Amino acid sequence: MQEENNEIPQLNEERENYYPAGETTVKAVETKPPFFTFNFNTLLGLVLLVGLAVLYVLFFSSRKHQESSIPLNISKPSGKATSVVYVNLDSLNAHYELVNILRKDLEGTGKKLQAEVLAEQSALEKEGAEFQRQVSANAIPEDKAKGIYEQLMKRSSLLDQKKQQYTQRVADQEMSMNLRLVDSVTTFLRRFNKQYKFDYILGYKTGGEILIANDTMDITQTVLGALNTEYQQRKK
Repeated sequence: MQEENNEIPQLNEERENYYPAGETTVKAVETKPPFFTFNFNTLLGLVLLVGLAVLYVLFFSSRKHQESSIPLNISKPSGKATSVVYVNLDSLNAHYELVNILRKDLEGTGKKLQAEVLAEQSALEKEGAEFQRQVSANAIPEDKAKGIYEQLMKRSSLLDQKKQQYTQRVADQEMSMNLRLVDSVTTFLRRFNKQYKFDYILGYKTGGEILIANDTMDITQTVLGALNTEYQQRKK
């Protein structure tokens, strides 16, 4: 029986293959940097979004809004000079109420999926340890040991697939939110710019393509205030 046991793969060695260090964290799919980059943990211990960002947003295009005058503390250049202003995306990321709400929603989804996977992995590890103990003690026949081993390996493979599926689910959700955010903010700015008719409204963020921005061209607070006001009105 001792010779037969030697033919059975040791579970510790196999477990090193299907439980490598750090496997309990799932890496988010690398994509093109989104319009807003969020720093929060994603599924299974990663920083949950990653930009992260993240957002449902105002369906301004679904209905016609009555145009209203939005006060702006900036002087629009006169004449034929090109007029350019910018919005600080870092500030919108930090203070736009909808961002915070949807960030919490994504974090909740990530934590729920993480708990599910970790529970299954913990149970599988315990069963694997018990299987190894029985094999070492010659407590089970060779045929039965092979059958149990194959079942454990199959469950390990299915668990790896689930981790990948959950990672992709979170990445897809984050991408969808970012696309909806871009659409909603752009729609708002089109309505906003009917009043001021700027030639360009740029997005400025730390580490972005724009290295230096003149503060006199910053319309962030005006845009942020209007976005939060409209969001509060839609909640009523």
